[in-house]
Amino acid sequence: MSFSDIHFLSATEQQALILNGQISSLELTNIYLERIKKFDPTLGAYLTITADLACQQAKEIDQRIADKQPVGPLAGLPIAIKDNIVTKDIPTTAASVFLKDWVPPYDATIVSKLRQAGAVLLGKLNCDEFGMGSTTENSALRHCLNPWNIHHVPGGSSGGSAAAVAAGLCSAAIGTDTGGSIRQPAAFCGIVGIKPTYGLVSRLGVIAFASSFDQVGPMTRTVADAALFLNVLAGHDPNDSTSLPDESISYTKSLSQESLAGKTIGIPREYFNNTIDPDIQQATDQAIEVFKEQGATFKTISLQHHTFNIATYSLLSSVEASSNLLRYDGIHYGFRHNDTESLSTLYTNSRNDGFGDEVKRRIMLGTFALYSEHFDAYYDKARRARTLIRKDFESAFESIDFILSPTTPHPAFTIKEEATDTLSMYLGDIFLSDANLSGFPAISIPCGMTRKKLPIGLQLMAPWKQEASLLQAGHLYEQCSALDPKHPDLTNIINENTAKDRSRGANDHV
Repeated sequence: MSFSDIHFLSATEQQALILNGQISSLELTNIYLERIKKFDPTLGAYLTITADLACQQAKEIDQRIADKQPVGPLAGLPIAIKDNIVTKDIPTTAASVFLKDWVPPYDATIVSKLRQAGAVLLGKLNCDEFGMGSTTENSALRHCLNPWNIHHVPGGSSGGSAAAVAAGLCSAAIGTDTGGSIRQPAAFCGIVGIKPTYGLVSRLGVIAFASSFDQVGPMTRTVADAALFLNVLAGHDPNDSTSLPDESISYTKSLSQESLAGKTIGIPREYFNNTIDPDIQQATDQAIEVFKEQGATFKTISLQHHTFNIATYSLLSSVEASSNLLRYDGIHYGFRHNDTESLSTLYTNSRNDGFGDEVKRRIMLGTFALYSEHFDAYYDKARRARTLIRKDFESAFESIDFILSPTTPHPAFTIKEEATDTLSMYLGDIFLSDANLSGFPAISIPCGMTRKKLPIGLQLMAPWKQEASLLQAGHLYEQCSALDPKHPDLTNIINENTAKDRSRGANDHV
């Protein structure tokens, strides 16, 4: 790859160039800022661009390197963060009208870790409002497009994160995954996305959608990059009650495995049926052959309660969303309607105008399920179903090391497809929500292209806290698979009419 394509190099390769003095962090940062300026008016990946801050941080890293002072493990890498993760003195909107002017007074724990590791912050990335959606079309502030084909969505809710990485608008990005919101857009945009074990990464400072499901993870161009970032993100946070105890694991050092000999991969019979797109089925079959060549054996397994996963996830996550979003009332902070004749009217109008349709839909479903007369019939049953689903996976992992499936049953949706077929959007999470219901880690890796030149993702799941093994297997597959093309061609992506129609513009913020 020529030096002119440095924006598409992996973060690991870019950092080696920075540390070796072949390029400065400031030079790399300016390359990305220029690309953002050139392509993002059309793509809509960014909600806030922190150009001055990024240049300042890059200069500080360059100076430390020049002075031969210690630098962090992410030193000089220009990254971006999903806009539902709070950043001190930088707008954090969750892509909602309710928070469009909110500037947090503190950093999320993971943001503090990224700063300490030497990462350079380019800005905040677009998402579905409060993380609720599968296309990023539910962003109240700006539409986001798929860089492989701007007539298709980038996925969601971390669609801006996936689009920015795929388009070469940052070295890596941070997303959140509630029911597949890292892995699905990673698959749609042809990048790597990992949802860690629940509690491995701190959730402090993540604007909550569904607290028992939400998890933060990296979205990168390679599995090695995901391991590099997970080294920084993982770890106990005493201020997060759901945070797991610390374990001394280097995910990057664990990538050296040379084969999968002795590993068993499970194929759930419930996952594979005629609902999978033929191109995706073919790519998955080819990936299975790659794993076999690397010494893995395969075993058909049964996850008998899988059929309940979408209903269980949809109801429980909506219940938690209903509870979490009570704080947005037009009183404490955020959007407030100008009709203040009565407290009841203020609440009603602020929420009616401040929330989008998808958020309202989930609040209504969750509130309905929490009514005392519905509690046993819906919420309590869903909790029981969640336990059965988790037990299915625990039982399966007693005899296997990984579970393999497509990441999604279909490639990226066309724009506005969700508006006419909401049920299909929910069913698109059929292979994804199990990992959130059970808390197990899962990764999506690029594994091919459809005949219409849209990316395909392969998902691997592993037992509790087995991210090291998951990354090993994903890295080995990545090294043995030859994907072409690896990056979208953006030469024809600039269209001023499209930009004007679809974007209200990102905020420039110092």
